[in-house]
Amino acid sequence: MPDRYAGRVATTAAAATTPVPLPLASECCTPLLRQPITASQAADLARMLKALADPVRLQLVSMVAAHEGGEACVCELTGPLGLTQPTISHHLKILVDAGIFTRDKRGVWAYYALVPASLNALAAVLTPPGRFRKSTKPPGRNPSAASQKVGKAAS
Repeated sequence: MPDRYAGRVATTAAAATTPVPLPLASECCTPLLRQPITASQAADLARMLKALADPVRLQLVSMVAAHEGGEACVCELTGPLGLTQPTISHHLKILVDAGIFTRDKRGVWAYYALVPASLNALAAVLTPPGRFRKSTKPPGRNPSAASQKVGKAAS
C-alpha cells in the first residue's frame, strides 16, 4: 500500500515475513490536521496511541530508547519496573504489535528495539504544521519581557 510503511517487524520466525503497516508522517499528518482522516488512518493511529496510553508502556519506551545500543533484553526490564516477566512481556507484545518496537529472539531471550519511524510519525501527526519546528519552546509570552515589566513596575 503506498500510504503505509511496510517495513518488517520481526516478532517470531513465522511473523518476520509479514509486514506491519505504520503510517508515514507525510501521509497521515496532512489529513489529520487539514481534513478528516479515513477510517483506516484513524484505526492505525488509534492502535499506536492506545499502545502508548499506559504508564508502564511509556516507561518501557523510555527505558529501551535510553538503553545502551538502543535495545534491551526483557530480562533487563523487569527489575526497574518491579513487575513480573510475564507482565513486562505482555506490555512489550502490545508495543511490538503496534509497530513501536521490534523483537529479536536470541536464544531464550528476546531483545526489543524502538522503531524510530513510528514515533516520528506520531510526533508529526500531533504537531501542527509550522509549529515547534524551529524551536522546542512553545509559543507564548516572553518570560524575560514579562520580568522586565515587573521590574519597571516595582521601580
